[in-house]
Amino acid sequence: MPKYIAKRVLMALVTAFLVATLTFFVMNMVPGGPFLAEKAVTPQAQAAMEAKYGLDKPLHVQYLTYMSGLLRGDFGLSLKKRGRTVAQIISTKFPVSARLGGIALLVAVFFGVPFGSVAAFNRGKAVDNVLVVFSTAGIAVPSFLSSTLLMFIFTTKLNLLPSLGLKNPQSYIMPVIALSLYPASYIARLMRSSMLDVMGQDYMRTARAKGVSNFMSIFKHAMRNAILPVITYLGPLLASLMTGSFIIEKIFNIPGLGSEFVGAITSRDYPMIMGTTIFLAVFIIAMNVIVDITYAIVDPRIKLR
Repeated sequence: MPKYIAKRVLMALVTAFLVATLTFFVMNMVPGGPFLAEKAVTPQAQAAMEAKYGLDKPLHVQYLTYMSGLLRGDFGLSLKKRGRTVAQIISTKFPVSARLGGIALLVAVFFGVPFGSVAAFNRGKAVDNVLVVFSTAGIAVPSFLSSTLLMFIFTTKLNLLPSLGLKNPQSYIMPVIALSLYPASYIARLMRSSMLDVMGQDYMRTARAKGVSNFMSIFKHAMRNAILPVITYLGPLLASLMTGSFIIEKIFNIPGLGSEFVGAITSRDYPMIMGTTIFLAVFIIAMNVIVDITYAIVDPRIKLR
C-alpha cells in the first residue's frame, strides 16, 4: 500500500506539471491580452501594467518564472483582483463551493443508491418503471432549467425559500437540489444496472440456495459488489461538485470558485486561470487515489500494486 501511494503521488506531480505547462502555453496562444478590456488605457499605461506583472518578458521567461514560484507555493497575483493573490482568492471561494458541493454529494448518494437498488429488486414492475422515468428525466433536464423551475415554484409562487446567496440553512435547499439532481439520477441508473448484473451471478444463487436471508444476501454480497462502479464515479464527481458549478452559482448568486474561474477566463486573468486549473487537477487526482484505496477496502480481491 505505501509503495502504491508513493507511486500515485509521483504520477500526480507529473500530471499536475503537464497540466500547468499545457494550460500556460495554450492560454498564451489565444489572441489578445488581459488589459485590452480596460477602459481608455494608453499604450504607456498598458506597457507599465505588463511590466508590473512580467507580461512584457519573453514567453519562456514568463513560464520559468511562474513555475519556479509554483514550486514555492506561490500562484502569483491576480491581474483583475488588484492586491489579492490567487491563493487568497481560492482559499476564500473554495470553502463556499466545497460546502455546497459536499451537501449535494451526500444528497445524491443518499437518494441515488437506494432508488437504484429498489429499481433493480423490482425489475419490470411499476416501481422500476417510475424510478427509471424519473432518473432519466433527472439526467436529461439541464441544471439551469431545474434551477429556474425551483425558483419559480418555491420563491415566486409559494414564497417559501430565498433565491439568492447562502445566508441561512433554507437558502441551501434549492441550490443543493439543483446541483444533486443529475448525479443522483446517474447514480440511480448506475446502481440499478450494476445491481442487476450482480444479482445474476453464481455466488448470489449459491447464497440463496444455502438459505441466506434476502437482507444478508443483498447487503453483504450484492450491495458490496454492485456499489464499486458508483465509487468510481464518486471520485471525479466529488471534485466537480466541490470546486463549484458556474451555472448554479450564477443563478443563485453564490460567491463560489466556479463563477470565479469562469470570470477569470473571460477576463484573461492568467494567474487565476493557472492557479484554479492546477488546484482542480490536483483535487481530481487526489480523489482518484482515494477511490483506488477505497476499492481495496470494499473489495479485498483488488490488490494495489
